[in-house]
Amino acid sequence: MCRWMAYTGHSVYIDKLLYEPEHSLVHQSLGARKSEVTVNADGFGIGWYDEHDEPGLYHEVMPAWSDCNLKNLAHHIRSNLFFAHVRSSTGTATNRSNCHPFSYKNWLFMHNGQIGGYDTLRWHLDRLIPEHLYPFRCGATDSELIFLLMIANGLETDIHQAVTTTLKQTEDLMDKHEIVEPLRFASTLSDGKTLTVMRYSSDDQSPTVFSKLFEQHIVVGSEPLELSGDGWILMPEGHIATLVPTQPFNSTPLF
Repeated sequence: MCRWMAYTGHSVYIDKLLYEPEHSLVHQSLGARKSEVTVNADGFGIGWYDEHDEPGLYHEVMPAWSDCNLKNLAHHIRSNLFFAHVRSSTGTATNRSNCHPFSYKNWLFMHNGQIGGYDTLRWHLDRLIPEHLYPFRCGATDSELIFLLMIANGLETDIHQAVTTTLKQTEDLMDKHEIVEPLRFASTLSDGKTLTVMRYSSDDQSPTVFSKLFEQHIVVGSEPLELSGDGWILMPEGHIATLVPTQPFNSTPLF
């Protein structure tokens, strides 16, 4: 399983969160603590918002800990909302087009989890992507597929409805094809203004999502950025939340 983190609040240099905490995302890429997979070395990516309408992106296939370009960029990029993701592949190739976060117009999306029986369902799910969105199907991952289906299902007007519709579509196909592997979905997305996080699974064993409210910002991710875990709140199973930097974490059921 992958590891990810997202930040929203006052503008900071990305390396303050990506490298400096004792259990930073780069540290997690070498030694995750709340995952079956300890090492996440199948590529990484960052996405950030600045004065432009659309987010910036940087993807690479090498492990995050070994890329000096990432360290230099993170030291110079300042943002009030950014994503970072280290990948542990569930079967698709290690290349840039399969690295998170994914983007569409002003949107960013990243994910940790799986669609059970993806190899069996991929053709059927791909057919649900409208023709006008299919050119944005650049990679082969189930994560990018989920993102495009959410867009097709009205993400730009109603996030909650788009997410639940997409999850139900996927689970209906899994049932139809008698897939016994679970659907697991721990993700975050943003339109550049708000940050939404979700945690769901068909077997009640979702990948973890933690959040912590600081004085001027909020951080959410697969694991706490401090080894002690003090102040970090585990998001409830089957919930969705829109994060506000100055307000405590508050989630609601997805279904």
